Amino acid sequence: MTVLGNLCLWLAFLVGIWGALAGFVGGLRGQPELRQSARHAVFAMCAALLVAVFSLEWALFQHDFNVEYVAAYTSQNLPVFYTWSALYAGQKGSLLFWATVLSLFGSLAMVFTARRHREYLPYVAAVVCSVAAFFISVMLFAHANPFRRLPYTPLDGSGLNPQLQNPGMVFHPPMLYLGYISITIPFAFAMAALLSKRLDVDWLVAIRKWTLLSWLFLSIGICLGMWWAYVELGWGGYWAWDPVENASLLPWLTMTAFLHSVMIQEKRGMLKKWNLALIIGSWLLSIFGTFITRSGVISSVHSFTQSNVGYFFLFFLIAAGTASFALYATRLPLLDAEARLESMVSREASFLFNNLLLVGIAFSVLWGTLFPILSELVQGTKVTVGPPFFNQVNIPLGLALLGLTGVGPLVAWRRASLPNLRRQFAVPATVGAFTLLVLLVGGMRDFSALMAIGLGAFVLATVVQEFARGAGARHRQYGEGYALALGRLLARNRRRYGGYIVHTGIVILFIAFAGMAFKTETEATLRPGESVSLKSPYGWTYTFTHLGISQYDALNRQVTAATVEVYRNGKKTGILTTEKRQHVDALGRPTFQPSTEVGIISDVREDLYGVLAGVVGGTEQAVFRFTINPLVWWVWYGGMIVALGGVIVMWPGGTPAVRRTQAGYAVKLVGEGT
Repeated sequence: MTVLGNLCLWLAFLVGIWGALAGFVGGLRGQPELRQSARHAVFAMCAALLVAVFSLEWALFQHDFNVEYVAAYTSQNLPVFYTWSALYAGQKGSLLFWATVLSLFGSLAMVFTARRHREYLPYVAAVVCSVAAFFISVMLFAHANPFRRLPYTPLDGSGLNPQLQNPGMVFHPPMLYLGYISITIPFAFAMAALLSKRLDVDWLVAIRKWTLLSWLFLSIGICLGMWWAYVELGWGGYWAWDPVENASLLPWLTMTAFLHSVMIQEKRGMLKKWNLALIIGSWLLSIFGTFITRSGVISSVHSFTQSNVGYFFLFFLIAAGTASFALYATRLPLLDAEARLESMVSREASFLFNNLLLVGIAFSVLWGTLFPILSELVQGTKVTVGPPFFNQVNIPLGLALLGLTGVGPLVAWRRASLPNLRRQFAVPATVGAFTLLVLLVGGMRDFSALMAIGLGAFVLATVVQEFARGAGARHRQYGEGYALALGRLLARNRRRYGGYIVHTGIVILFIAFAGMAFKTETEATLRPGESVSLKSPYGWTYTFTHLGISQYDALNRQVTAATVEVYRNGKKTGILTTEKRQHVDALGRPTFQPSTEVGIISDVREDLYGVLAGVVGGTEQAVFRFTINPLVWWVWYGGMIVALGGVIVMWPGGTPAVRRTQAGYAVKLVGEGT
């Protein structure tokens, strides 16, 4: 199977090179045979890479430890659930996964792109083949071949890193990869539009679903990564501004900016240059994220070990960025706006400010991520940039962005009149101000938390107001019940009202983030029967009583578990269990350093978070860290609402006439006239 896998890699590489040449030449010269050949090359490359994935999975499930990758990331006692995920647990397998999914997405783009956009496809095929061929070349020429065999066969493999043996890590990496990879399709259409000089709104129509799909995958992947970090790493939080976390956030920010600014181009013919730059930048940031995780230039629990793979990605990043923006620069004269900004108090202006804030946050995150690398290059000393820098810069920008989230939908296109502003903002502004007043009277004094909750209330009021007005209009016009009117309102204009649902999820996330300003924690060394108390931000007093230590074997690990009884104001709340795990191979030999399993008692108000730091001298005396984290449950709930809104926006259907009447939220659909 490894011979078959190697053969498929070489076949996919050669087909990818041919597809890139045929696509570019066929598109520029208008040769139908080469265009068709490029399209077929994408299908052939996809088929070859799928066989390669099957070959590697076969080796993983057969425990063929003569294969270096299998020996490094699996063992005989590794659960089947994690044996599958070993495909992308290591650098070599993740490169194969990336190239395969990219070719699959490229094939879907070849099949499902509407006839009216077929002129773009030769260039799209060429870009997909070029990028996929690069990833395959890294496997073939940078000592990253997942099918490489060892000169001997170990009795057992090293097994999977314990931190990866978590359900979140089965789904989190694929979701992020899918988000990263699918950005290539909008980028390919952008390059096709530039090469063909067809820079009207058609290329935006062609990439709409792909852009939303990429954004949705990134959103889900980031939220799953936050959950994994929270339940697995044991440090008491879900976002630490880790470089690899930042690398996933960067393209999400620029894609979010694009999804907003593209509405201005569709409605008013403005921001053409800006939108193309955002698509190119988003794709380059996805490659930058891959470089960060694979180069070894940063230290992160998420990154792979240092290797020469990083040099390949750095060269590709520089070459692709130079070529993309050089082509972009030559087409700037064709990207003049069809209209100008008429007023700073307009929806166009609010979307523009929204974009500037998103890009500003992205720039600050990028600068903070790169600064340690740049400081080491210039001074020879790595200067670490920690969470205080990111929080100091991005919290004010984020709060301003949250406010604009509520302003944008309420302001008219072109120019807003004063009576219109009064009518639109009266209720939301009152709700926001009243919420602030209640919080101040209640004793809250943290400025960032106050603003997050107050602005969140303002934005939620705008969303409720928009839904209420839309449902009320349908009720008056068609006599529908309010529930039916609300459902049909959403079904007939999914892009607009699905976007409002996304805004609702974002508001919930901001409010949940504000809760972390009030976290409390304590450390204690306890014998069985001893207790420690911790005061909650809500005024309750929690008492944690150590009950004892138990040790047992489970699956592929030896477990030391501590049981803690929890009381709130003298009333029993529950039992919290936290563990130290020593993973072993099939012969019982330790394979990794001991890992921690967090104990969590969660409700909608706060989480009780317990970590067993260690056991004292083989006795039942144990060292604990207890943390109270307010509103964490709402982080996961907000993420689910964001994903739900994204799915609604993407869902096919709706009434075209209704979409066209909603200013700025639609363009002509496939099959519609011009």
